[in-house]
Amino acid sequence: MEHHHEHKVRGKNLVLTILLNVIITVAEAIGGFITGSMALLSDASHNLSDVISLIVTYAANRLSLRKATEKETFGFKRSEIIAAFINSSTLIVLAILILVEAIKRIAIPEPVSANWVIYLAILSIVINGLSVLLIVKDAHGNMNIKSAFLHLFSDMLTSIGVLISGLAMKYFQWFWIDSLISVAIAVYLIFMSWNILVNSLKILMQFTPDNLEFDKITDDIQQIEGIRNIHHIHIWKLDEHQIMLEAHIDLNNDVKITEFETILNNISTCLKKYDIYHYTIQPEFSVDDNKQKIYR
Repeated sequence: MEHHHEHKVRGKNLVLTILLNVIITVAEAIGGFITGSMALLSDASHNLSDVISLIVTYAANRLSLRKATEKETFGFKRSEIIAAFINSSTLIVLAILILVEAIKRIAIPEPVSANWVIYLAILSIVINGLSVLLIVKDAHGNMNIKSAFLHLFSDMLTSIGVLISGLAMKYFQWFWIDSLISVAIAVYLIFMSWNILVNSLKILMQFTPDNLEFDKITDDIQQIEGIRNIHHIHIWKLDEHQIMLEAHIDLNNDVKITEFETILNNISTCLKKYDIYHYTIQPEFSVDDNKQKIYR
Protein backbone atom coordinates (compact mmCIF):
# COMPACT_ATOMS: atom_id res chain seq x y z
CA MET A 1 0.00 0.00 0.00
CA GLU A 2 1.42 3.34 -1.05
CA HIS A 3 1.37 6.46 1.06
CA HIS A 4 0.71 9.77 -0.66
CA HIS A 5 1.81 13.19 0.47
CA GLU A 6 -0.99 15.12 2.14
CA HIS A 7 -1.06 18.88 2.27
CA LYS A 8 -1.01 20.17 5.84
CA VAL A 9 -3.95 22.47 6.43
CA ARG A 10 -3.46 25.64 8.46
CA GLY A 11 -5.91 25.18 11.34
CA LYS A 12 -5.86 28.84 12.42
CA ASN A 13 -7.05 30.02 8.99
CA LEU A 14 -9.93 27.55 9.10
CA VAL A 15 -10.99 28.65 12.59
CA LEU A 16 -10.89 32.32 11.58
CA THR A 17 -12.90 31.56 8.44
CA ILE A 18 -15.50 29.71 10.53
CA LEU A 19 -15.82 32.66 12.95
CA LEU A 20 -16.23 35.16 10.09
CA ASN A 21 -18.96 33.04 8.50
CA VAL A 22 -20.78 32.59 11.82
CA ILE A 23 -20.89 36.40 12.14
CA ILE A 24 -22.37 36.94 8.68
CA THR A 25 -24.83 34.03 9.08
CA VAL A 26 -26.21 35.42 12.34
CA ALA A 27 -26.28 38.98 10.96
CA GLU A 28 -28.17 37.96 7.80
CA ALA A 29 -30.61 35.75 9.72
CA ILE A 30 -31.46 38.59 12.15
CA GLY A 31 -31.64 41.06 9.27
CA GLY A 32 -33.91 38.74 7.30
CA PHE A 33 -36.38 38.41 10.17
CA ILE A 34 -36.35 42.16 10.91
CA THR A 35 -36.78 43.26 7.28
CA GLY A 36 -38.86 40.34 6.04
CA SER A 37 -36.34 39.70 3.25
CA MET A 38 -36.47 36.12 1.96
CA ALA A 39 -33.29 36.80 -0.01
CA LEU A 40 -31.37 37.53 3.19
CA LEU A 41 -32.81 34.44 4.91
CA SER A 42 -31.89 32.32 1.88
CA ASP A 43 -28.37 33.70 1.83
CA ALA A 44 -28.11 33.11 5.59
CA SER A 45 -29.05 29.46 4.98
CA HIS A 46 -26.39 29.24 2.29
CA ASN A 47 -23.80 30.71 4.67
CA LEU A 48 -24.94 28.31 7.40
CA SER A 49 -24.17 25.40 5.06
CA ASP A 50 -20.65 26.77 4.67
CA VAL A 51 -20.20 27.13 8.43
CA ILE A 52 -21.18 23.48 8.89
CA SER A 53 -18.99 22.45 5.98
CA LEU A 54 -16.00 24.33 7.41
CA ILE A 55 -16.54 22.87 10.90
CA VAL A 56 -16.73 19.37 9.41
CA THR A 57 -13.56 20.03 7.42
CA TYR A 58 -11.74 21.27 10.52
CA ALA A 59 -13.03 18.39 12.69
CA ALA A 60 -12.07 15.84 10.04
CA ASN A 61 -8.61 17.40 9.80
CA ARG A 62 -8.17 17.11 13.57
CA LEU A 63 -9.62 13.58 13.75
CA SER A 64 -7.39 12.42 10.90
CA LEU A 65 -4.39 13.00 13.17
CA ARG A 66 -5.68 10.36 15.60
CA LYS A 67 -4.21 6.92 15.12
CA ALA A 68 -6.33 3.81 14.57
CA THR A 69 -6.92 1.63 17.63
CA GLU A 70 -8.07 -1.92 18.32
CA LYS A 71 -11.62 -0.60 18.69
CA GLU A 72 -11.43 1.93 15.84
CA THR A 73 -9.37 0.09 13.22
CA PHE A 74 -10.26 2.60 10.49
CA GLY A 75 -10.07 5.59 12.81
CA PHE A 76 -12.64 8.32 12.07
CA LYS A 77 -12.34 8.39 8.30
CA ARG A 78 -16.10 8.30 7.71
CA SER A 79 -17.03 11.09 10.12
CA GLU A 80 -16.83 13.62 7.29
CA ILE A 81 -19.07 11.49 5.05
CA ILE A 82 -21.73 11.07 7.76
CA ALA A 83 -21.70 14.82 8.45
CA ALA A 84 -21.94 15.57 4.72
CA PHE A 85 -25.00 13.33 4.44
CA ILE A 86 -26.74 14.96 7.41
CA ASN A 87 -25.74 18.45 6.26
CA SER A 88 -26.96 18.00 2.68
CA SER A 89 -30.28 16.36 3.60
CA THR A 90 -31.02 19.13 6.14
CA LEU A 91 -30.17 21.81 3.58
CA ILE A 92 -32.51 20.29 0.99
CA VAL A 93 -35.41 20.38 3.47
CA LEU A 94 -34.54 23.98 4.41
CA ALA A 95 -34.25 25.00 0.74
CA ILE A 96 -37.68 23.50 -0.05
CA LEU A 97 -39.27 25.46 2.82
CA ILE A 98 -37.64 28.68 1.53
CA LEU A 99 -38.76 27.88 -2.02
CA VAL A 100 -42.41 27.38 -0.99
CA GLU A 101 -42.47 30.63 1.01
CA ALA A 102 -40.71 32.59 -1.75
CA ILE A 103 -43.17 31.40 -4.42
CA LYS A 104 -46.07 32.53 -2.20
CA ARG A 105 -44.49 35.99 -1.89
CA ILE A 106 -43.96 36.34 -5.65
CA ALA A 107 -47.76 36.30 -6.03
CA ILE A 108 -48.19 38.83 -3.22
CA PRO A 109 -44.96 40.88 -2.81
CA GLU A 110 -44.33 42.37 0.64
CA PRO A 111 -42.40 45.61 1.26
CA VAL A 112 -38.81 45.01 2.40
CA SER A 113 -36.35 47.40 4.06
CA ALA A 114 -33.92 47.72 1.15
CA ASN A 115 -31.19 49.53 3.12
CA TRP A 116 -30.74 46.57 5.48
CA VAL A 117 -30.52 44.19 2.53
CA ILE A 118 -27.90 46.37 0.82
CA TYR A 119 -25.72 46.83 3.92
CA LEU A 120 -25.80 43.17 4.93
CA ALA A 121 -25.15 42.02 1.35
CA ILE A 122 -22.06 44.26 1.21
CA LEU A 123 -20.91 42.89 4.59
CA SER A 124 -21.40 39.33 3.29
CA ILE A 125 -19.41 40.07 0.12
CA VAL A 126 -16.52 41.48 2.18
CA ILE A 127 -16.47 38.60 4.70
CA ASN A 128 -16.78 35.87 2.06
CA GLY A 129 -14.07 37.57 0.01
CA LEU A 130 -11.77 37.65 3.04
CA SER A 131 -12.59 33.99 3.80
CA VAL A 132 -11.69 33.01 0.24
CA LEU A 133 -8.32 34.74 0.56
CA LEU A 134 -7.63 33.00 3.89
CA ILE A 135 -7.95 29.47 2.50
CA VAL A 136 -7.00 29.91 -1.16
CA LYS A 137 -3.49 28.50 -0.62
CA ASP A 138 -4.76 25.44 1.26
CA ALA A 139 -7.31 24.80 -1.49
CA HIS A 140 -4.52 23.96 -3.93
CA GLY A 141 -3.37 20.94 -1.95
CA ASN A 142 -6.50 19.64 -0.21
CA MET A 143 -9.73 18.50 -1.86
CA ASN A 144 -11.87 19.16 1.22
CA ILE A 145 -10.57 22.72 1.51
CA LYS A 146 -11.07 23.20 -2.23
CA SER A 147 -14.73 22.22 -1.78
CA ALA A 148 -15.09 24.76 1.06
CA PHE A 149 -13.30 27.36 -1.09
CA LEU A 150 -15.79 26.86 -3.95
CA HIS A 151 -18.70 27.13 -1.49
CA LEU A 152 -17.39 30.41 -0.13
CA PHE A 153 -16.73 31.77 -3.60
CA SER A 154 -20.28 30.87 -4.68
CA ASP A 155 -21.53 32.58 -1.48
CA MET A 156 -19.80 35.76 -2.55
CA LEU A 157 -21.54 35.57 -5.94
CA THR A 158 -24.89 34.89 -4.23
CA SER A 159 -24.41 37.93 -2.00
CA ILE A 160 -23.83 40.04 -5.11
CA GLY A 161 -27.24 38.82 -6.30
CA VAL A 162 -28.78 39.87 -2.97
CA LEU A 163 -27.10 43.29 -3.31
CA ILE A 164 -28.63 43.73 -6.77
CA SER A 165 -31.99 42.77 -5.25
CA GLY A 166 -31.60 45.42 -2.52
CA LEU A 167 -30.67 48.13 -5.04
CA ALA A 168 -33.65 47.21 -7.26
CA MET A 169 -36.00 47.48 -4.27
CA LYS A 170 -34.51 50.77 -3.09
CA TYR A 171 -34.52 52.63 -6.41
CA PHE A 172 -37.30 50.91 -8.39
CA GLN A 173 -39.53 49.48 -5.63
CA TRP A 174 -39.33 46.03 -7.28
CA PHE A 175 -40.14 44.11 -4.10
CA TRP A 176 -40.94 40.95 -6.07
CA ILE A 177 -37.23 40.63 -6.96
CA ASP A 178 -36.44 39.71 -3.32
CA SER A 179 -38.55 36.55 -3.64
CA LEU A 180 -37.16 35.86 -7.11
CA ILE A 181 -33.57 35.91 -5.79
CA SER A 182 -34.70 33.62 -2.95
CA VAL A 183 -36.08 31.10 -5.45
CA ALA A 184 -32.78 31.16 -7.37
CA ILE A 185 -30.74 30.62 -4.17
CA ALA A 186 -33.06 27.81 -2.98
CA VAL A 187 -32.84 26.01 -6.34
CA TYR A 188 -29.06 26.40 -6.29
CA LEU A 189 -28.90 24.99 -2.74
CA ILE A 190 -30.97 21.95 -3.76
CA PHE A 191 -28.83 21.41 -6.86
CA MET A 192 -25.54 21.59 -4.92
CA SER A 193 -26.78 19.61 -1.91
CA TRP A 194 -28.36 16.85 -4.00
CA ASN A 195 -24.99 15.81 -5.46
CA ILE A 196 -23.41 15.75 -1.99
CA LEU A 197 -26.38 13.78 -0.59
CA VAL A 198 -26.22 11.14 -3.35
CA ASN A 199 -22.42 10.80 -3.27
CA SER A 200 -22.24 10.52 0.53
CA LEU A 201 -25.08 7.97 0.54
CA LYS A 202 -23.26 5.87 -2.08
CA ILE A 203 -20.15 5.80 0.12
CA LEU A 204 -22.14 4.90 3.24
CA MET A 205 -23.93 2.13 1.32
CA GLN A 206 -20.54 0.90 0.02
CA PHE A 207 -21.50 1.14 -3.65
CA THR A 208 -18.83 0.64 -6.32
CA PRO A 209 -17.44 4.13 -7.16
CA ASP A 210 -19.04 5.64 -10.28
CA ASN A 211 -15.70 6.27 -11.97
CA LEU A 212 -14.70 2.60 -11.87
CA GLU A 213 -15.77 -0.08 -14.36
CA PHE A 214 -16.40 -3.17 -12.28
CA ASP A 215 -16.21 -5.66 -15.17
CA LYS A 216 -13.07 -4.09 -16.63
CA ILE A 217 -11.21 -4.39 -13.31
CA THR A 218 -12.23 -8.01 -12.80
CA ASP A 219 -11.44 -8.94 -16.41
CA ASP A 220 -7.98 -7.35 -16.10
CA ILE A 221 -7.25 -9.36 -12.95
CA GLN A 222 -8.54 -12.55 -14.53
CA GLN A 223 -6.03 -12.12 -17.39
CA ILE A 224 -3.11 -12.44 -14.95
CA GLU A 225 -1.18 -15.66 -15.38
CA GLY A 226 -2.06 -18.30 -12.80
CA ILE A 227 -5.58 -17.02 -12.10
CA ARG A 228 -8.54 -19.12 -13.24
CA ASN A 229 -11.35 -17.09 -11.75
CA ILE A 230 -12.07 -14.07 -9.56
CA HIS A 231 -15.30 -14.01 -7.55
CA HIS A 232 -17.04 -12.70 -4.42
CA ILE A 233 -15.77 -9.21 -5.33
CA HIS A 234 -16.52 -6.04 -3.41
CA ILE A 235 -15.24 -2.59 -4.40
CA TRP A 236 -16.14 0.38 -2.24
CA LYS A 237 -14.88 3.66 -0.81
CA LEU A 238 -13.84 3.96 2.81
CA ASP A 239 -14.06 7.75 2.60
CA GLU A 240 -13.95 10.35 -0.14
CA HIS A 241 -10.54 9.18 -1.36
CA GLN A 242 -9.62 5.63 -0.34
CA ILE A 243 -10.92 2.81 -2.54
CA MET A 244 -11.05 -0.70 -1.06
CA LEU A 245 -11.28 -4.09 -2.77
CA GLU A 246 -11.75 -7.61 -1.53
CA ALA A 247 -12.10 -10.78 -3.61
CA HIS A 248 -11.58 -14.54 -3.81
CA ILE A 249 -9.03 -15.73 -6.38
CA ASP A 250 -9.35 -19.26 -7.79
CA LEU A 251 -5.87 -20.42 -8.85
CA ASN A 252 -4.97 -22.79 -11.69
CA ASN A 253 -2.45 -24.69 -9.57
CA ASP A 254 -1.77 -25.54 -5.94
CA VAL A 255 1.08 -23.03 -5.62
CA LYS A 256 3.49 -22.21 -2.81
CA ILE A 257 3.16 -18.98 -0.85
CA THR A 258 6.23 -17.50 -2.59
CA GLU A 259 4.65 -18.26 -5.98
CA PHE A 260 1.37 -16.70 -4.90
CA GLU A 261 3.22 -13.54 -3.85
CA THR A 262 4.30 -13.10 -7.47
CA ILE A 263 0.64 -13.33 -8.53
CA LEU A 264 -0.26 -10.90 -5.75
CA ASN A 265 2.33 -8.39 -6.99
CA ASN A 266 0.79 -8.60 -10.47
CA ILE A 267 -2.65 -7.98 -8.96
CA SER A 268 -1.24 -4.98 -7.07
CA THR A 269 0.22 -3.52 -10.29
CA CYS A 270 -3.13 -4.00 -12.02
CA LEU A 271 -5.12 -2.33 -9.23
CA LYS A 272 -2.81 0.69 -9.07
CA LYS A 273 -4.10 1.71 -12.51
CA TYR A 274 -7.46 2.25 -10.83
CA ASP A 275 -6.05 4.03 -7.75
CA ILE A 276 -6.82 0.99 -5.58
CA TYR A 277 -4.06 0.55 -3.01
CA HIS A 278 -5.90 -1.23 -0.20
CA TYR A 279 -7.08 -4.74 -1.06
CA THR A 280 -7.68 -8.13 0.53
CA ILE A 281 -7.28 -11.24 -1.62
CA GLN A 282 -8.29 -14.74 -0.55
CA PRO A 283 -6.50 -17.42 -2.63
CA GLU A 284 -8.32 -20.69 -3.38
CA PHE A 285 -7.59 -23.97 -5.13
CA SER A 286 -10.23 -26.65 -5.77
CA VAL A 287 -12.68 -24.92 -3.44
CA ASP A 288 -16.26 -25.83 -4.26
CA ASP A 289 -18.13 -22.54 -3.86
CA ASN A 290 -20.13 -20.03 -5.87
CA LYS A 291 -17.86 -18.67 -8.61
CA GLN A 292 -20.04 -15.68 -9.54
CA LYS A 293 -18.32 -12.29 -9.49
CA ILE A 294 -20.92 -10.96 -7.09
CA TYR A 295 -22.11 -13.36 -4.40
CA ARG A 296 -25.90 -13.38 -4.24
